[in-house]
Parts: sequence; C-alpha cells; structure tokens
Amino acid sequence: MDIIVVSRDRKRTRRFVISPKSILIWLPASLCLGALLALAGTLGWAARGQQLVVAEVPESLMEAWEEKVASQKRELETAKAEALENTRAMSHRLAKLQAHVLRLDAAGGRMTQIAGLDDAEFSFSKDPPVGGPEVPESSFLPTGSDPILGSLDAFEQKLEARERQLRVLEDILLAGRQQRQSKPSGWPVVGGYISSVFGWRSDPFNGRRTRHNGIDFAAPSGSAVKVVAAGLVTKVERQSGYGLMVEVNHGNGYVTRYGHNRRALVKVGERVRNGQKIATVGTSGRSTGPHLHFEVELNGYVVNPAQYIQAAQ
Repeated sequence: MDIIVVSRDRKRTRRFVISPKSILIWLPASLCLGALLALAGTLGWAARGQQLVVAEVPESLMEAWEEKVASQKRELETAKAEALENTRAMSHRLAKLQAHVLRLDAAGGRMTQIAGLDDAEFSFSKDPPVGGPEVPESSFLPTGSDPILGSLDAFEQKLEARERQLRVLEDILLAGRQQRQSKPSGWPVVGGYISSVFGWRSDPFNGRRTRHNGIDFAAPSGSAVKVVAAGLVTKVERQSGYGLMVEVNHGNGYVTRYGHNRRALVKVGERVRNGQKIATVGTSGRSTGPHLHFEVELNGYVVNPAQYIQAAQ
C-alpha cells in the first residue's frame, strides 16, 4: 500500500510504502493508544469532579471531623498508658509468682529429703507429667495472645501442681508421723528393771509351766507408769489376773495394757500423748509384789514387747 502526503502549499510531497504485515502490527497499537488517551481523559474528568465535591464540604463539618480525630487520638493515648500500667502490674505479679514457685520448690525438696521419699516420684525441680488429647483451637473462646497473660496462666498451673504435690507429701508425712507416734516404743515405767520376760515360764504361784503374755517390770510402789505411744484410753478396770488395768488403743492395730496398778490417773475415752503418766505401780491382782505387767497386742495377737522397748534405746 502506498500513502502520499502533500504539504499545505502543495509544493512538497512524501511517499510512504506500508506492507500488509506492518498494518497488522501498527493497527492494534493505534487502538491501544486511543483507548489510553480516552481513559486518561475520563480520569481527569473524575478527578476534577472529585475536587469539586471536596471543595463543597462545609467548613463546620471539616472542623467536626478534625475534633473527632483528635478525640480518638486522646483516647488512644489514654488506652496505651493504661495498657502500659497494666503490663507493669502484671509483670510485677509474674515476678512474685516466679519467686513463690521457687520457694515452694525449695521447701518441697527439703521435705522430700526429710521424709526419705524417692526424688523421681516427688521431684519439685521438674513439672509433673501431664497429657491428654489434642483439642482444636476453634473449640476455645478467643482470649487474645498476650504473652504476659500466657506466662501468668502457665505459672498458675505450676502453682496448682506444686500445691497438689505438697498436699500429697503432707499427707504422707502426717501418716508417717501418726504411725510413728502410734507405734509402741519405750520403757513403760520410771526406773525399775525387767523381772520376768515374755513367753513360757514357771507360774510364780503353782510352779506349772505356763505362758506369760507380757513383760514384768519390778519397781517401787507408787512409781510412775507411762504410756509408750499416743492413743485413746479404752479400759480402766479391775480384771482377774491383771488387777487394776489400763488399756490404750493406739490405732494401726496396736493396743497396750498396763496391769497390777495401784492407782489409775486416766479415764476411758481420754486421749493420751506419748510418755504421759497414766498410773502408778502397785501389786493389785495376781501379783507377788509391786511391779508393772506390760502387754503389746498387734492386730488382735499378743506379741513380745521386748522389740518395742529395744527400738527406743
């Protein structure tokens, strides 16, 4: 295709030769250029229209908007200050909780050593083993992701775990203390000496071979008779063979009996402490002279008191 361009004065001409291939190349470019020019014109018109709209906003409305923005800025600054103060307070509380947990760990460790318990079972230096099925986060109410709050929750769980451990340890120590206090141990009379042992012997009245269910302690009349463990007085009465007898139940299957007393100093139902004076030595009942007949019963069976006397030495 030939295109001839003539000047306005028609004195000069110029000839352009355009091939079909060139037409295919330049035609889309021309169309795109035209579209861009049209779009630019439209945007320019819209911008001029927008400027007109802004120009028409009343000044009082602009002042109200500015005041609203300033008020929101002041509220934001107040909220930031309050949040900072709350953060400092929570950080202080977290530090106190950390110190409290450390003190609990130290106290629990000492108690474990004193009690002679297995460190692996009552370790206060490690978190107790826990577990459970994984629960999706979608099932929880949204609580935020404040790291300080998360630390507080973690230490609260640690405190609860330590408290549970300490309660169990306290129960074990208390049970051990009660067991030690309730187990007979010690010499049941002030002064004196063993005049007859537990087991088979010749009867002091008829000479026959007979069984002696306790130990006799010879002592001056009126000597103090002491209970060998804490317990509850269950009998204060005269019985054949025992004379005036005091019986004490110590729990855990232990019962002790004190016979041939001159006088009883306790009553049935009275609680007694270890080493308390409960009677005086006498010669009541089947007796050849002032002495204390001492028996120990465990789970309904009479046992040799010697092992409990020796345990206190």
